[in-house]
Formats: sequence, structure tokens, C-alpha cells
Amino acid sequence: VQLQASGGGLVQAGGSLRLPCAASGRTMSGYVMGWFRQAPGKEREFVAAISSNGINTAYADSAKGRFTISRDNAKNTVYLQMNSLKPEDTAVYCCAADRNWGVVVAAYDYWGQGTLVTVSS
Repeated sequence: VQLQASGGGLVQAGGSLRLPCAASGRTMSGYVMGWFRQAPGKEREFVAAISSNGINTAYADSAKGRFTISRDNAKNTVYLQMNSLKPEDTAVYCCAADRNWGVVVAAYDYWGQGTLVTVSS
């Protein structure tokens, strides 16, 4: 499955962005989908995950209460709604897919190109 994230950009602190990730090649419905981010000079880290049927979700502590992951299997797209953004949220955000549930980088087999989110103070 091929993945492509988009929707990044420059936003002021306190603002919102919605990142879509479109899947192609295979239907996304059988995959767990995850969002990860990598800030300059830091390792890639988990942000959020959603089960294949959309019922179960998980969030990093830094994302809880501010970010929401969702999916539309009919559109083969997973979304990350980010509210109350902070400068420390600045990073390249990418989506990933796997057949099995996971909240760490190593758990995912398929990765897409990222999209840069910059939050100004």
C-alpha cells in the first residue's frame, strides 16, 4: 500500500490543521493506520493510531486532548485533526500502515512521504 500525507503548512500557535493521508494500491480497510512525526534533530515518534474498523484509537501523551485521528475507508484516507497547536509540534508528519496494532515505529511496515508542519510562536 502506498501512502501520501498532505495538508502541512505554517500556522500560529493555538491554530489548527487537518492532515489527510491518502492510501493507494490496496484498500486501506484492512490496515491499522498510524501517524508519526519527526522534529529536527530528534527521532521519529508515535502520535496516534486507529484500528482498521475505526473503533479503537491511541494517542501519545503529547497529542491527547488536542489531536484526533479518524479514517474514511470508503475514501481510503486517514486524517489527523490537530488543534491548539504549539511550537513544539513543529515536525514532519507522516502516516504509516500495518496489518497489526502498534504504537511504535517498528510496528509499521508501510510508510508514506511526510508533510511539514511549522508552528510559530
